[in-house]
Amino acid sequence: MADQTMTTADSEKPIFYVEDYHAPGSTMFGFWIYLMSDTLIFAVLFATYGVLGHAYAGGPTPKETLELPLVALNTAMLLLSSITYGFAMLEMERNDKTKTLLWLAVTGLFGIAFVGLELHEFSGLIAEGAGPWRSAYLSSFFTLVGTHGLHVTIGIIWLVTLMAQVMIHGLGEDNRRRLTCLSLFWHFLDVIWIGVFSVVYLLGALG
Repeated sequence: MADQTMTTADSEKPIFYVEDYHAPGSTMFGFWIYLMSDTLIFAVLFATYGVLGHAYAGGPTPKETLELPLVALNTAMLLLSSITYGFAMLEMERNDKTKTLLWLAVTGLFGIAFVGLELHEFSGLIAEGAGPWRSAYLSSFFTLVGTHGLHVTIGIIWLVTLMAQVMIHGLGEDNRRRLTCLSLFWHFLDVIWIGVFSVVYLLGALG
């Protein structure tokens, strides 16, 4: 008869266990799905603005409310932040933690400047009586531009969180994957903003 003796150590071993493993490819695939869903959200907001963008209800028109020089400066802030994030990714590939953090910090400052200028624009419009409640045009304008600004704000919070993780844990595989995901998100917001700038501001000022 086979020996049925089981030691204490053997009895404490789990019969079934789940290996703590997270495939990097699954993270990137899931993040691409998220970006596609976000693209659909912005597509709906652009379509809504296209329908309501001329419903002024006797209120101010884009020519009367939009300040192209301010928006051009804001656009420059966001585009520069995308360039500096690219520098951060290059330093990450070189495994230079200090320079990676430096460029991430510069990116965050450009992002904060972008959000600050956008809030300044919104507060100025509201002070002039051109708030989102004034007309369908202004409602769609504030919703589209504000949703993008909210995304940038979330990106800044994400950026600060990742900087803390890099400072503590370095440029390991997990943090590299997270920085890559944020890079995709940040450049995605740049592309969306180019659409906003062209459709809302440039066409609005010319229309």
